[in-house]
Amino acid sequence: MAKDANNKIPKASYTGDLPIGELIFPCSVLSDGTRILTQGDFMSVMGMYYSGKNSSNKTTVDGSAPIPSFLSSKQLEPFVRKHFNDLHHITVRYRTKGGAIANGILAEIIPRVCDVWIDAQEAHDKGTIKLGETQQEIARKAKLLMRALAHTGIIALVDEVTGYQKDRASDALVKILESFIAKELQPWIKTFPDEFYEHLFRLRGLNYPTDTVKRPSYFGYLTNDIIYKRLAPGVLEELRNSIPKLSSGKRKYHLHRKLTSDVGHPKLREHLASVITIMKLSKNYNDFKNKLDIVHPVYGETLSLQFEQEFDISDISNSTGL
Repeated sequence: MAKDANNKIPKASYTGDLPIGELIFPCSVLSDGTRILTQGDFMSVMGMYYSGKNSSNKTTVDGSAPIPSFLSSKQLEPFVRKHFNDLHHITVRYRTKGGAIANGILAEIIPRVCDVWIDAQEAHDKGTIKLGETQQEIARKAKLLMRALAHTGIIALVDEVTGYQKDRASDALVKILESFIAKELQPWIKTFPDEFYEHLFRLRGLNYPTDTVKRPSYFGYLTNDIIYKRLAPGVLEELRNSIPKLSSGKRKYHLHRKLTSDVGHPKLREHLASVITIMKLSKNYNDFKNKLDIVHPVYGETLSLQFEQEFDISDISNSTGL
Protein backbone atom coordinates (compact mmCIF):
# COMPACT_ATOMS: atom_id res chain seq x y z
CA MET A 1 0.00 0.00 0.00
CA ALA A 2 2.80 2.40 0.92
CA LYS A 3 4.54 1.60 -2.37
CA ASP A 4 1.37 2.40 -4.33
CA ALA A 5 1.01 5.72 -2.49
CA ASN A 6 4.62 6.65 -3.28
CA ASN A 7 4.04 5.88 -6.96
CA LYS A 8 1.31 8.53 -7.01
CA ILE A 9 3.58 11.26 -5.67
CA PRO A 10 4.23 13.85 -8.43
CA LYS A 11 7.80 14.35 -9.57
CA ALA A 12 9.69 17.57 -10.26
CA SER A 13 9.65 17.86 -14.06
CA TYR A 14 11.13 21.36 -14.27
CA THR A 15 13.41 23.07 -11.78
CA GLY A 16 15.06 26.46 -11.48
CA ASP A 17 16.22 29.21 -9.15
CA LEU A 18 13.85 32.13 -8.60
CA PRO A 19 15.69 35.41 -7.85
CA ILE A 20 13.62 37.97 -5.98
CA GLY A 21 15.61 41.00 -4.88
CA GLU A 22 18.45 39.79 -2.67
CA LEU A 23 16.83 36.37 -2.24
CA ILE A 24 17.03 33.24 -4.43
CA PHE A 25 14.48 30.43 -4.04
CA PRO A 26 14.82 26.98 -5.64
CA CYS A 27 11.49 26.10 -7.27
CA SER A 28 9.91 23.40 -9.41
CA VAL A 29 6.94 22.57 -11.60
CA LEU A 30 5.73 19.07 -10.79
CA SER A 31 4.53 16.40 -13.20
CA ASP A 32 0.91 17.31 -12.41
CA GLY A 33 1.50 21.01 -13.14
CA THR A 34 1.77 22.10 -9.50
CA ARG A 35 4.25 24.94 -8.90
CA ILE A 36 6.18 24.71 -5.65
CA LEU A 37 9.05 26.22 -3.70
CA THR A 38 11.11 23.65 -1.81
CA GLN A 39 10.09 23.95 1.83
CA GLY A 40 13.55 23.44 3.30
CA ASP A 41 15.17 25.91 0.93
CA PHE A 42 12.40 28.47 1.47
CA MET A 43 12.86 28.30 5.23
CA SER A 44 16.64 28.52 4.90
CA VAL A 45 16.51 31.57 2.60
CA MET A 46 13.99 33.31 4.88
CA GLY A 47 16.11 32.57 7.95
CA MET A 48 13.61 30.12 9.47
CA TYR A 49 14.92 27.10 11.33
CA TYR A 50 13.45 23.76 12.33
CA SER A 51 13.44 23.02 16.02
CA GLY A 52 11.99 20.36 18.25
CA LYS A 53 9.41 22.91 19.35
CA ASN A 54 8.06 23.94 15.97
CA SER A 55 8.56 20.63 14.18
CA SER A 56 6.23 18.92 16.65
CA ASN A 57 3.74 21.79 16.85
CA LYS A 58 0.24 20.40 16.23
CA THR A 59 -1.72 23.59 16.89
CA THR A 60 -4.41 23.87 14.25
CA VAL A 61 -6.55 26.59 12.77
CA ASP A 62 -9.38 24.40 11.52
CA GLY A 63 -9.01 21.62 14.06
CA SER A 64 -7.67 19.01 11.66
CA ALA A 65 -4.49 20.14 9.91
CA PRO A 66 -1.16 20.95 11.62
CA ILE A 67 0.37 24.37 11.07
CA PRO A 68 3.51 23.98 8.94
CA SER A 69 6.87 24.77 10.52
CA PHE A 70 7.30 28.07 8.68
CA LEU A 71 4.09 29.37 10.34
CA SER A 72 4.21 27.56 13.68
CA SER A 73 5.53 30.30 15.96
CA LYS A 74 3.10 31.04 18.78
CA GLN A 75 3.11 34.75 17.97
CA LEU A 76 1.81 34.04 14.46
CA GLU A 77 -1.34 32.13 15.45
CA PRO A 78 -3.88 35.00 15.15
CA PHE A 79 -2.49 35.99 11.76
CA VAL A 80 -2.48 32.41 10.48
CA ARG A 81 -6.16 32.22 11.41
CA LYS A 82 -6.75 35.49 9.56
CA HIS A 83 -5.11 34.47 6.28
CA PHE A 84 -5.64 30.69 6.17
CA ASN A 85 -9.08 29.13 6.49
CA ASP A 86 -7.74 25.74 5.44
CA LEU A 87 -4.26 24.39 6.12
CA HIS A 88 -4.68 21.23 4.06
CA HIS A 89 -3.46 22.75 0.79
CA ILE A 90 -0.32 24.62 1.76
CA THR A 91 2.39 21.99 1.33
CA VAL A 92 2.72 18.99 -0.95
CA ARG A 93 4.95 15.92 -0.97
CA TYR A 94 6.84 15.41 -4.20
CA ARG A 95 9.73 13.48 -5.66
CA THR A 96 12.85 15.42 -6.66
CA LYS A 97 14.56 14.79 -9.99
CA GLY A 98 16.99 12.64 -8.04
CA GLY A 99 14.14 10.50 -6.74
CA ALA A 100 14.11 11.64 -3.11
CA ILE A 101 10.83 12.47 -1.35
CA ALA A 102 10.64 16.13 -0.31
CA ASN A 103 8.11 18.71 0.87
CA GLY A 104 7.19 21.72 -1.20
CA ILE A 105 5.19 24.88 -0.50
CA LEU A 106 2.55 25.69 -3.08
CA ALA A 107 3.80 28.76 -4.93
CA GLU A 108 0.45 30.53 -4.94
CA ILE A 109 0.20 30.62 -1.13
CA ILE A 110 3.60 32.30 -0.64
CA PRO A 111 1.99 35.79 -0.66
CA ARG A 112 -0.31 34.74 2.20
CA VAL A 113 2.67 33.41 4.15
CA CYS A 114 4.20 36.86 3.68
CA ASP A 115 0.96 38.50 4.84
CA VAL A 116 1.17 36.55 8.11
CA TRP A 117 4.69 37.75 8.84
CA ILE A 118 4.00 41.34 7.75
CA ASP A 119 0.94 41.52 10.02
CA ALA A 120 3.01 40.12 12.87
CA GLN A 121 5.64 42.83 12.36
CA GLU A 122 2.96 45.52 12.38
CA ALA A 123 1.57 44.10 15.62
CA HIS A 124 5.09 44.10 17.08
CA ASP A 125 5.53 47.76 16.09
CA LYS A 126 2.26 48.57 17.87
CA GLY A 127 3.35 46.66 20.97
CA THR A 128 0.59 44.06 20.69
CA ILE A 129 3.05 41.16 20.41
CA LYS A 130 6.81 40.81 20.69
CA LEU A 131 8.97 39.33 17.95
CA GLY A 132 12.59 38.35 18.36
CA GLU A 133 15.32 39.78 16.16
CA THR A 134 15.35 36.70 13.93
CA GLN A 135 11.58 36.89 13.48
CA GLN A 136 11.79 40.58 12.60
CA GLU A 137 14.35 39.75 9.92
CA ILE A 138 11.98 37.12 8.52
CA ALA A 139 9.24 39.77 8.44
CA ARG A 140 11.57 42.14 6.59
CA LYS A 141 12.22 39.51 3.94
CA ALA A 142 8.49 38.77 3.73
CA LYS A 143 7.85 42.44 2.97
CA LEU A 144 10.54 42.36 0.28
CA LEU A 145 8.93 39.27 -1.23
CA MET A 146 5.47 40.82 -1.18
CA ARG A 147 6.63 43.95 -2.94
CA ALA A 148 8.24 41.87 -5.67
CA LEU A 149 5.36 39.48 -6.19
CA ALA A 150 2.33 41.74 -5.71
CA HIS A 151 0.51 38.49 -4.75
CA THR A 152 0.05 36.33 -7.83
CA GLY A 153 2.99 37.09 -10.12
CA ILE A 154 4.92 34.17 -8.64
CA ILE A 155 3.22 31.59 -10.89
CA ALA A 156 4.50 33.25 -14.06
CA LEU A 157 7.95 33.67 -12.50
CA VAL A 158 8.20 29.98 -11.58
CA ASP A 159 7.06 28.97 -15.08
CA GLU A 160 9.71 31.20 -16.64
CA VAL A 161 12.75 30.22 -14.57
CA THR A 162 12.00 26.48 -14.70
CA GLY A 163 11.43 26.43 -18.47
CA TYR A 164 7.94 25.01 -18.03
CA GLN A 165 6.41 27.88 -19.99
CA LYS A 166 8.21 26.86 -23.19
CA ASP A 167 7.22 23.21 -22.99
CA ARG A 168 3.61 23.63 -21.92
CA ALA A 169 1.29 21.12 -23.53
CA SER A 170 -0.59 22.24 -26.67
CA ASP A 171 -3.94 21.59 -25.01
CA ALA A 172 -3.12 23.77 -22.00
CA LEU A 173 -5.55 26.50 -23.09
CA VAL A 174 -8.43 24.02 -23.29
CA LYS A 175 -7.64 22.71 -19.82
CA ILE A 176 -7.46 26.24 -18.42
CA LEU A 177 -10.83 27.18 -19.88
CA GLU A 178 -12.41 23.97 -18.62
CA SER A 179 -11.22 24.74 -15.11
CA PHE A 180 -12.22 28.43 -15.20
CA ILE A 181 -15.53 28.47 -17.10
CA ALA A 182 -18.58 26.85 -15.50
CA LYS A 183 -21.06 24.91 -17.61
CA GLU A 184 -23.97 26.31 -15.63
CA LEU A 185 -24.66 29.88 -14.50
CA GLN A 186 -23.50 30.38 -10.91
CA PRO A 187 -25.53 32.21 -8.22
CA TRP A 188 -24.80 35.92 -7.93
CA ILE A 189 -22.65 36.99 -5.01
CA LYS A 190 -20.94 40.33 -4.53
CA THR A 191 -17.46 39.81 -5.89
CA PHE A 192 -15.91 43.21 -6.57
CA PRO A 193 -15.29 44.99 -3.23
CA ASP A 194 -16.07 48.68 -2.82
CA GLU A 195 -12.34 49.23 -2.28
CA PHE A 196 -11.70 48.30 -5.92
CA TYR A 197 -14.02 51.05 -7.14
CA GLU A 198 -12.81 53.60 -4.60
CA HIS A 199 -9.27 53.27 -5.90
CA LEU A 200 -10.39 53.15 -9.54
CA PHE A 201 -12.24 56.45 -9.06
CA ARG A 202 -9.18 57.94 -7.34
CA LEU A 203 -6.76 56.79 -10.02
CA ARG A 204 -9.03 58.19 -12.74
CA GLY A 205 -9.16 61.55 -10.90
CA LEU A 206 -12.86 61.23 -10.04
CA ASN A 207 -14.75 61.72 -6.79
CA TYR A 208 -16.12 58.47 -5.39
CA PRO A 209 -19.93 58.70 -5.07
CA THR A 210 -21.50 57.41 -1.86
CA ASP A 211 -25.13 57.96 -2.84
CA THR A 212 -25.30 55.69 -5.91
CA VAL A 213 -24.01 52.31 -7.10
CA LYS A 214 -23.73 53.45 -10.72
CA ARG A 215 -20.31 53.76 -12.31
CA PRO A 216 -19.12 55.63 -15.42
CA SER A 217 -19.98 53.51 -18.46
CA TYR A 218 -16.36 53.07 -19.53
CA PHE A 219 -15.54 51.36 -16.20
CA GLY A 220 -16.82 48.18 -17.85
CA TYR A 221 -14.05 48.35 -20.42
CA LEU A 222 -11.49 49.17 -17.72
CA THR A 223 -12.65 46.18 -15.67
CA ASN A 224 -12.30 43.84 -18.65
CA ASP A 225 -8.78 45.15 -19.22
CA ILE A 226 -7.67 45.20 -15.57
CA ILE A 227 -9.29 41.94 -14.49
CA TYR A 228 -10.61 39.49 -17.07
CA LYS A 229 -7.94 39.92 -19.78
CA ARG A 230 -5.28 39.19 -17.16
CA LEU A 231 -7.04 36.41 -15.25
CA ALA A 232 -6.06 33.53 -17.55
CA PRO A 233 -5.56 33.01 -21.31
CA GLY A 234 -8.77 33.14 -23.33
CA VAL A 235 -11.05 33.59 -20.31
CA LEU A 236 -12.57 36.93 -21.34
CA GLU A 237 -13.38 35.69 -24.84
CA GLU A 238 -14.93 32.50 -23.49
CA LEU A 239 -17.02 34.44 -20.96
CA ARG A 240 -18.28 36.72 -23.72
CA ASN A 241 -19.17 33.74 -25.89
CA SER A 242 -21.02 31.95 -23.10
CA ILE A 243 -23.13 34.88 -21.86
CA PRO A 244 -25.80 36.12 -24.30
CA LYS A 245 -26.51 39.77 -25.02
CA LEU A 246 -29.76 41.56 -24.38
CA SER A 247 -31.49 43.66 -27.03
CA SER A 248 -29.82 46.68 -25.45
CA GLY A 249 -26.43 45.21 -26.33
CA LYS A 250 -25.45 44.53 -22.72
CA ARG A 251 -24.61 41.10 -21.38
CA LYS A 252 -27.51 39.32 -19.71
CA TYR A 253 -25.44 38.34 -16.66
CA HIS A 254 -22.31 39.51 -14.89
CA LEU A 255 -19.24 37.82 -16.34
CA HIS A 256 -18.11 36.37 -13.02
CA ARG A 257 -21.29 34.26 -12.78
CA LYS A 258 -19.84 31.90 -15.40
CA LEU A 259 -16.62 31.28 -13.45
CA THR A 260 -16.26 27.93 -11.71
CA SER A 261 -16.60 27.96 -7.93
CA ASP A 262 -13.49 25.84 -7.31
CA VAL A 263 -11.00 27.53 -9.65
CA GLY A 264 -12.35 30.51 -11.58
CA HIS A 265 -13.96 32.43 -8.75
CA PRO A 266 -11.10 31.91 -6.23
CA LYS A 267 -8.59 32.99 -8.89
CA LEU A 268 -10.68 36.09 -9.59
CA ARG A 269 -10.61 36.99 -5.90
CA GLU A 270 -6.85 36.42 -5.74
CA HIS A 271 -6.34 38.59 -8.81
CA LEU A 272 -8.57 41.31 -7.35
CA ALA A 273 -6.51 41.29 -4.14
CA SER A 274 -3.33 41.70 -6.16
CA VAL A 275 -4.82 44.47 -8.31
CA ILE A 276 -6.00 46.40 -5.24
CA THR A 277 -2.52 46.08 -3.74
CA ILE A 278 -1.04 47.61 -6.91
CA MET A 279 -3.71 50.33 -6.86
CA LYS A 280 -2.71 51.27 -3.32
CA LEU A 281 0.91 51.63 -4.45
CA SER A 282 0.00 53.83 -7.46
CA LYS A 283 -0.27 57.62 -7.68
CA ASN A 284 -2.45 57.85 -10.79
CA TYR A 285 -3.91 55.64 -13.51
CA ASN A 286 -0.84 55.71 -15.76
CA ASP A 287 1.35 54.75 -12.82
CA PHE A 288 -1.07 51.95 -11.97
CA LYS A 289 -1.20 50.62 -15.55
CA ASN A 290 2.60 50.60 -15.80
CA LYS A 291 2.84 48.50 -12.62
CA LEU A 292 -0.08 46.29 -13.66
CA ASP A 293 1.44 45.56 -17.07
CA ILE A 294 4.62 44.36 -15.36
CA VAL A 295 2.98 42.19 -12.71
CA HIS A 296 -0.08 40.99 -14.68
CA PRO A 297 0.46 41.46 -18.43
CA VAL A 298 -2.50 40.89 -20.73
CA TYR A 299 -2.51 37.35 -22.09
CA GLY A 300 -1.69 37.08 -25.79
CA GLU A 301 -2.11 40.64 -26.97
CA THR A 302 -0.53 44.09 -26.97
CA LEU A 303 -2.19 46.70 -24.79
CA SER A 304 -3.61 49.84 -26.37
CA LEU A 305 -3.77 53.11 -24.48
CA GLN A 306 -6.64 54.38 -26.65
CA PHE A 307 -9.39 52.57 -24.82
CA GLU A 308 -12.10 54.89 -26.14
CA GLN A 309 -11.62 53.50 -29.65
CA GLU A 310 -11.92 49.90 -28.45
CA PHE A 311 -14.86 50.42 -26.10
CA ASP A 312 -17.55 47.72 -26.30
CA ILE A 313 -20.86 48.91 -24.84
CA SER A 314 -22.08 45.31 -24.58
CA ASP A 315 -19.70 44.53 -21.75
CA ILE A 316 -20.77 47.40 -19.53
CA SER A 317 -22.65 47.04 -16.26
CA ASN A 318 -23.44 50.20 -14.31
CA SER A 319 -24.44 48.24 -11.22
CA THR A 320 -22.17 47.23 -8.37
CA GLY A 321 -20.47 43.84 -8.28
CA LEU A 322 -19.39 43.53 -11.89
